[in-house]
Amino acid sequence: MQPRRRVPYGPGLRSMCLALFLACLLSSIACGPSSPTPAPTPTTAPPVTLGCDATVPEAARSAIEALLHQGPTGFVTAADAAVADVRLGSAQFAGAQPLGAWYYALAAPFYTVDDGVALGDLQAAWRSGPAGALEGRSLIAGADTVRVFTALWGAAGAGVRTAEPAALLTEAQQTGAWAILPFDELQPAWKVLRIDGVWLIEKDLSEHTLASYPLQVPLALAAPAAGLQPGLNELLGQAPARLCNRSEGRMTIVAMTGTSCISRTTAWLMMKNGLTYPARDIKDWLVTADLTHVSHESSFTPDCPIPPIVDDSLVFCSHDSYIKLLEEVGVDIVELTGNHLLDYGPEPLRHTLELYRARGWQWYGGGANLAEAQQPLLVTHGPNRLAFLGCNPVGPSYDWATDSRPGSCPCDYARMQAQIRELRAQGYLPIVTFQYLETYEYWPTAGQVADMRAMADAGAVVVQGSQAHQPQAMELRSGAFIHYGLGNLFFDMMQTLPIRQQFVDRLVFYDGRLLAVDLRTAMLEEYGRPRPMTADERRSFLQAIFAVRP
Repeated sequence: MQPRRRVPYGPGLRSMCLALFLACLLSSIACGPSSPTPAPTPTTAPPVTLGCDATVPEAARSAIEALLHQGPTGFVTAADAAVADVRLGSAQFAGAQPLGAWYYALAAPFYTVDDGVALGDLQAAWRSGPAGALEGRSLIAGADTVRVFTALWGAAGAGVRTAEPAALLTEAQQTGAWAILPFDELQPAWKVLRIDGVWLIEKDLSEHTLASYPLQVPLALAAPAAGLQPGLNELLGQAPARLCNRSEGRMTIVAMTGTSCISRTTAWLMMKNGLTYPARDIKDWLVTADLTHVSHESSFTPDCPIPPIVDDSLVFCSHDSYIKLLEEVGVDIVELTGNHLLDYGPEPLRHTLELYRARGWQWYGGGANLAEAQQPLLVTHGPNRLAFLGCNPVGPSYDWATDSRPGSCPCDYARMQAQIRELRAQGYLPIVTFQYLETYEYWPTAGQVADMRAMADAGAVVVQGSQAHQPQAMELRSGAFIHYGLGNLFFDMMQTLPIRQQFVDRLVFYDGRLLAVDLRTAMLEEYGRPRPMTADERRSFLQAIFAVRP
C-alpha cells in the first residue's frame, strides 16, 4: 500500500482555516446564550475632610466628629482647617454659619462667701497674677480649657494650674482655688460665680448678655455645598443642638422657700399696704423660676377674722383674699406638711385644696386623705423629671391626715426611702421636705441630721427642712444637697436677727441632674416683707451658716 502523501499547509490554506474559525466563533457569540455586560468598577467617594480652629473645645470637636462618623464615607482630619470640607471655628470666616456657643463657668467650692468677680480681675489673674477678689487664690482648669483660653486670652501666667477635670473639685476644696470649667460639667459642690454681674445659672438671659459673656466660645460651621455628599447637609443639620453645652430648654429652675403663714401681723400689713405688698422686693426671685414652691402652714377660709395689729395667737387661718399674695409670686407647688393646717378644723383645708386646684397649683406632703398625702408629686419639665415628697414627724396628731380626714402626711421613713429608691429607678429626681421639730439655732439636731441624711442616702437629690423659723446649716452628701432649714418666707416673726434671716434656694437642674444651687438671702422687715440682704448682711450671714458643719 502506498503511503498517504502529506499535503503541506500553505499560506492560503492557513488563511482559509483562520477565517473559518473566526466565522464559527462569531456565529457562536451571536447565536449562543447571552452574557451580562460587566458592571463598571465603582468609584469610592473620598471621605469628608474636617478642620477645627485652635479655639474649638475638644467636646465640640468630638460632637461634630460623631456626626460625621454617621455619614457614608466618614471623615479625615484636614491639616489646614481653612481648606477642609467641613470647618468648625470660633471666629467668622468665609461661608461660616453661627451655631451657638460653648460656655464656661467660673466656680468656687460651695462654701465660698464671695459671689463674683470683675472680668478685668479674672483676666489679670490669668495672665499675670491674682487680683481683686482673686487675690491670694490660684486658678485651675483642665488641659483642654487651658488650651482654649490660651488661644483666646494669651498664655496663662504662673498663677494658673492645670489639673485633671475629675480632680478639679478636690483640688479647689483643698487649696481654695477657683476653677474655670465647662458649664455642663458643674455639680452642686461648686458655687457658680458672677462675672461682671452675669450669672450662667439664671435663665432668660438676653441675646446681648449671652453674646457679651466673656467665658464662652462662639461656634460657627462651614459645611459643603449640597450634592458634595448625599445626605451630609441633612446630617449636619443636627449640629446646632450638639454644638452647645448650655441650652435653657434643658434647664429647670425650682425656687424652694421656707415657712409661710399669711396670718397675724403679716395679714395686717397686707390689709394696710395692699395684698401683694410683702412680695415687693423678692418677687423676681420667685416668678422667674420655672417652678415655685411654698410651704404654707395655715388653711384659707372666707371666715378668717381680720387680725389685730399685734396678735400672739398660735391658732392660724388665712382669709381667702390673702391668696393673692401667693398668686403674685407665681406659686406652682404647695407643701402641706405644716402643723397648723387643721387649726380651724378639716373643712377650711378641704376648701383650701379647692382654691389651689382652681388655680392649677399642685400639692404634696398632705392632702384630702392619707392616701393622697403619701403620694409623691411628679413633675416633668423638659428633660428633668422631678418628684416631691414630704411629711410631718412632729404632729400634732390632729393635724395628720387619716383615711377619712385631710391633713399633713405623718412620717413613715421606711416607706419614704422605698419610694425614693423606686422613683430614682424610674428616672425621677426626688426632692424631700420635712416639717421637722422647730429649734432656734443654726445647728440642726442629731435626729434631724440622721433622718435627712437617710433620705439622701436613699437617693434624694435635695432634702429640706421646711419647719425652721430660724435658718439652719446645709451640707452636700452622696451627691445630694441637704438644707436643714431655710427660715421663714412670709411670716411675722422678728424677735431676733437670726429669725429675720431667710433663704430662698433656687435649684438648677440640667439634663436630668441637679447642676447647681443658687442661695438667695433675704431679711424680714415690717413683720412680713422680705427684702434682699445688703452685701455686708449677706457676707456675715453666710459666714455664720458656713461655719456650721453637721
